[in-house]
Amino acid sequence: MNAPDRYERFVVPEGMKKVAYERDMKIMNAATFTVQREDHTVGNVIRMQLHRDPSVLFAGYKLPHPLQYKMVVKIQTTSQSSPMQAYNLAITDLTKELDHLKAAFEQEMAQKQADYY
Repeated sequence: MNAPDRYERFVVPEGMKKVAYERDMKIMNAATFTVQREDHTVGNVIRMQLHRDPSVLFAGYKLPHPLQYKMVVKIQTTSQSSPMQAYNLAITDLTKELDHLKAAFEQEMAQKQADYY
């Protein structure tokens, strides 16, 4: 069959960067991040986190083609911030939020197991 192997959707090939950064030369304080081997799940979460930042004027993502396993994130910020700072802050905030969610889940599971047994 002509379909690519399933692992190609998730495993980043050797020598390829997970995230590539490219400054936009036409728009002030704008950049494009190309994230390899990610889809709408991660794209939408990053976009929503970027929208929470008051210094972000525009944040959007797209998947160029269904058979290309990459996501393109475009960010434009105010002059007080840079797209790289906004992206890094969004990733850091998401990591903290997911760690909190994991801890709360594990605590609740431990409580339920203690009550059950």
